[in-house]
Amino acid sequence: MSLSLSAFDRLAEPVRRWIWQQKWSSLRDVQEKAIPVVLAGGDVVISARTAAGKTEAAFLPLLSRITTSRRSADGFGILYVSPLKALINDQHRRLESLCEGCDVALHKWHGDVNEDAKGRARKRPSGIVLITPESLEALLVRRSGETRGLFGRLDAVVIDELHAFIGTERGMQLLSILSRIEVATGRDRIDRIGLSATLGDMRLAAEALRPGAGNSVALVEGKDEGNGLKLQIRGYALPIQPLEIDGEPTEEGTAPDDAFEGNDVPDALADDLFRLLRGRSNLLFAGSRARVEIYADRLRRMSEASRLPNEFYPHHGNLSKAIREDVEQRLRDDPRPTTAVVTTTLEPGIDIGDVETVAQIGPAFSVASLRQRLGRSGRRPGKPAVLRIFVTEPATTKGQHPIDGLHVDLVQSIAMVECLRAGWCEPPMSAGLHLSTLIHQVLALILQTGGVRAAVAWKLLCERGPFRAVDKLLFADLLRSMSANRLIEQSPEALLMIGEAGETLTESYEFYPVFMTEQEYRLLHEGRLLGTYPLSMPIARDGTLIFGGRRWQVMNVDDHARVIVVRPTRSGKPPYFTSGGAVIHDHIVSRMREILAGSAAYPYLDDQATLFLENARSAFRHMELARQSIVPFDSGVLILPWVGTRKLRTLMLALQVRDFRPPRCATSSRSRSAASRESSTICRPLLPLRSKAARLSADLRSRSSQSSMRSFPPS
Repeated sequence: MSLSLSAFDRLAEPVRRWIWQQKWSSLRDVQEKAIPVVLAGGDVVISARTAAGKTEAAFLPLLSRITTSRRSADGFGILYVSPLKALINDQHRRLESLCEGCDVALHKWHGDVNEDAKGRARKRPSGIVLITPESLEALLVRRSGETRGLFGRLDAVVIDELHAFIGTERGMQLLSILSRIEVATGRDRIDRIGLSATLGDMRLAAEALRPGAGNSVALVEGKDEGNGLKLQIRGYALPIQPLEIDGEPTEEGTAPDDAFEGNDVPDALADDLFRLLRGRSNLLFAGSRARVEIYADRLRRMSEASRLPNEFYPHHGNLSKAIREDVEQRLRDDPRPTTAVVTTTLEPGIDIGDVETVAQIGPAFSVASLRQRLGRSGRRPGKPAVLRIFVTEPATTKGQHPIDGLHVDLVQSIAMVECLRAGWCEPPMSAGLHLSTLIHQVLALILQTGGVRAAVAWKLLCERGPFRAVDKLLFADLLRSMSANRLIEQSPEALLMIGEAGETLTESYEFYPVFMTEQEYRLLHEGRLLGTYPLSMPIARDGTLIFGGRRWQVMNVDDHARVIVVRPTRSGKPPYFTSGGAVIHDHIVSRMREILAGSAAYPYLDDQATLFLENARSAFRHMELARQSIVPFDSGVLILPWVGTRKLRTLMLALQVRDFRPPRCATSSRSRSAASRESSTICRPLLPLRSKAARLSADLRSRSSQSSMRSFPPS
């Protein structure tokens, strides 16, 4: 037995016994490093690649702490916060035997958990509770009198998928909640343990975990190198439609231009997907929910045409919980080969076992996302991770849109792969002011306390909490604005109270999330819930729909009950889903420009992808983009600032303020596709319009790329 005594022997006896029962030959690198640090107490950020054992790196020492001190007997000992209910369910299954071996209670707490189970946990709080930020907010507000009893002896808070919270509204809400719990329980600070597979700058992550005291946070980074990587980027040419200058814009509320894009998936691409993925367990990241349905449907029909059992199943957020869990269980426990066609829903650390190949259509949304996806493959000893990227680009023709000639999806894919190989990924976002979330937290604090003085609210939320960029003057202006809009009012005792409009806002469960949730119909077949469909997207009786990888006819639409009843049919159209698009970092765009300006060969590109790159470099030289960023086009100009999404949007707004406008829709039909819009907003060059003659056009979107198989050493 080669277990390191320096870490293993420090654990409590029940924890050591459980490890022996699992027949582990050794602790993982991140566990060896994290155990003594977590046992010593204090805030810790633990980062390691997917499947490197981060969960155990936190919970083995934390369980040792609470079983030794027995703090868990009179209140929850460990609070685990996850951004996803599915991840909570998975971690509950994963931790169950460990907690049983340590005689520690384990509770799930989210919207799908029944009230009886929550009631039992509240009456006898102990052990570990796994919860979402929204459920924690609701518990703190609706059961404020129980806060000290539930969390007064809390030993530590574990924040999983830390990168998903950093710099976001949801992250600010969570940090504010944790600060409010510390104040409500009379604690100076409760240890915070952040877990993540994708952190570009550990020190920024530390500051995000404990605002104002990031230097005191211990950093643990696992160095499990894995088994290497086999990589391929394959290119596929699409026929390009004639360029449309001055087309009419899509009317608000109508179907997006790309609603049916993908029904014409190139045959060569479909054939390669079927050939390369069939007979194995894989993840195919298709990009959008609509494209997940398109590819799952196409591959299922190819299986049926070949008289073979189907192995291709969709997985996205609008499918019912039962359908998603069936796919996860099949990947994890079923020996039959399975390919899940997914959006980002299987990026987080939900346990689905080992998959042979990670495939994706187009570039990933980020290098961090790509790194997480790769962690799904190559888990078995001696088996490298396998990544295949499939990129579709318009064929090079005369008269095509200049941006189409740059083949930005392919170039973005190469840039992301090269950043991955160099060990770079996106750093955490800075926090910003987040005034909308601060308004939410002011209301939540008033509900929690029954009334609070303005000075106390500022001290708790801003001086001590995460809204440190908000000074007293700005906070006072915020309160005055809230009062003017009847969200709050002030009592004769100078307490902030909920106002008339605030009461309407806070009395619903929809108050607790700080993110927008779209209203949806339930999609039913013979009483079985298939999933949900956006209320904002058009659908009519007798229409057809691809959903759950199958084709349906709409039999009835009940607007009052928000129910759509369907039955199987042979024809079907892709569903419509809105998308916020990706946020591409400046560094990625800079690397893309270097690739276009350079001459380096990339051996992982297949012949078609190599040809695309040659053509893109030729177009880059022809437009003289090495020395200029403004290119005449039609009766206007293309502006290519070569910056990431955030700076680009700022530039667009600044130009619009100065009476410039982007084009109404001066793009080819291909360049208006969902693939381009969703997989990148990269250096989407702004094409401003000034007066009649100035027509600007373009969408420098990131499309995707993939090529021939190439092996790299572990990195």
